[in-house]
Amino acid sequence: MSTSTLSGPATPPHPAAAPAANDGSAPARRRRGPSGALWLVLHQNRAAIRSVAILLVLVSAGLIAMHVLIQDRIGLMQQTSCYTPASWERIECRIQFGRVEMLSRMFTDILQPAVTALPVLIGMFLGGPLLAQEYERGTVRLVLTQSVSPRRWLLTRLAVPGATVLVATAVLAALTSWVWWSDIFHGPAAFDPPFQGFTYPVLGLAPVAWSLFGLALGVLVGQLLRRTVAAVLVSGVVVALAQAVMVAWRPFFWPLVEEEQPYNNMMGGFVKPAGAWLVENGVVRADGTRLMRDQCFEAASACDQAPTSWGQYHPASHLVPIQLVEAGLLLALTAVVVTVVLRRLTRAGV
Repeated sequence: MSTSTLSGPATPPHPAAAPAANDGSAPARRRRGPSGALWLVLHQNRAAIRSVAILLVLVSAGLIAMHVLIQDRIGLMQQTSCYTPASWERIECRIQFGRVEMLSRMFTDILQPAVTALPVLIGMFLGGPLLAQEYERGTVRLVLTQSVSPRRWLLTRLAVPGATVLVATAVLAALTSWVWWSDIFHGPAAFDPPFQGFTYPVLGLAPVAWSLFGLALGVLVGQLLRRTVAAVLVSGVVVALAQAVMVAWRPFFWPLVEEEQPYNNMMGGFVKPAGAWLVENGVVRADGTRLMRDQCFEAASACDQAPTSWGQYHPASHLVPIQLVEAGLLLALTAVVVTVVLRRLTRAGV
């Protein structure tokens, strides 16, 4: 029994929500964190985000440990006069050099191929299934009937894996570039110029731009095929083919340096600068006729007697401008692919 019944006439009940709105008290607390479509996408991708985060932490720790160990060994080699190649004939110097070489080979023979394959794997296992499984489940047609616009749904669906790939590959690229520059390129053990097949894709902007493009290309393949398993397999093939095509185009992204020099019999013709990418070379005969290197196989004597050799190459200083051009092209292609996916999604009946 209430006290109002005992002490006087009953007072009319007050609405529960009215005091919060009218008496100046604190407003009702809102739910913190993402909500709506963003929360759903985060929930769908939580396993992938956790896996990427764990792998990134492990690889980052491995690269930092590799840098510390290599620098420690190099410091010991310098203290014991074992840093120069002439000293490696001594058994104690050979042992120290072997340890540095083993760590350097782990970077060049294991890590570099793995990072080179990263855009292919992202296209296969993140991009390919992204929309393919939505078509298989019928989610896409359901989205077209909801209040959330297809454009907003797709951009939200792409934003989470895109941001994950961007952050992870940016950190990875920074670490691989750092270790390569300080421990490999300037180290005593491994000859690893920047334009080599497995070296270029792990440096600078290349891992980031290629991974984002691989993700977008996988999404388009998944939208076209609408079958998850097929999208995974075809996405890997398509991204790998795109990498092969880009390798063929790469020499033309920046003007080549052309040079003539006396024919070097010991080196077999043109001698490129250290760390340079020799694109084409040949000889200049006494009458001024130029022959390509391939033509020398048919006329070996004519090339051996040539007084001058010529070469077209990219010096190591061209790495940054070439990567800027390639990254810009890849990001533009990524935007085009995303636009195509969006237009196909919003088109009636798709």
